[in-house]
Amino acid sequence: MKMTSKPAHSAAFPTLRVLILVTGLALAACAWYAFAHWLHRDSDVTWFPPTASCDLHAAPCSATLGDRGRLTLHVQTNGRIDALETLPLDVEVEGVKATRVEVDFIGRDMDLGLHRFALSASAPGRFKGQGQVGMCTQTVMPWRARVILETPAGKMGSWFDFDVVRS
Repeated sequence: MKMTSKPAHSAAFPTLRVLILVTGLALAACAWYAFAHWLHRDSDVTWFPPTASCDLHAAPCSATLGDRGRLTLHVQTNGRIDALETLPLDVEVEGVKATRVEVDFIGRDMDLGLHRFALSASAPGRFKGQGQVGMCTQTVMPWRARVILETPAGKMGSWFDFDVVRS
């Protein structure tokens, strides 16, 4: 009489599938994280601090780009920057020939993903476009607006901090 038994690997097969699935998901998450940080890379940007504290909710903010020039960011709002609202953005560049201007909105205290907006030239030294800050579960979310200029001399930029109150 010939005895047949189930192969030993048949019980382990569902476990193997689960482990493969978990490994694949972990690799996808790592790839997404690396790609997001690659998009946010700023090692090739020369950063200049803002000239003074300002309130983007109420007025334009400026930064001096060393001895090269100046940039000014104006977020056109009715007194308050709100999450998920379309924000008209206006960047004025003086003393530097910018070929491209981008504005990033990044969370200062937590990674909220990529919020990068390319602006279009509307006049010499003037760039316009629209942007948006994302939603957060915190009552007050600290954000940073980074303005990045591409110039013949390389990338340069500045940043402006502001808070968004959840409504």
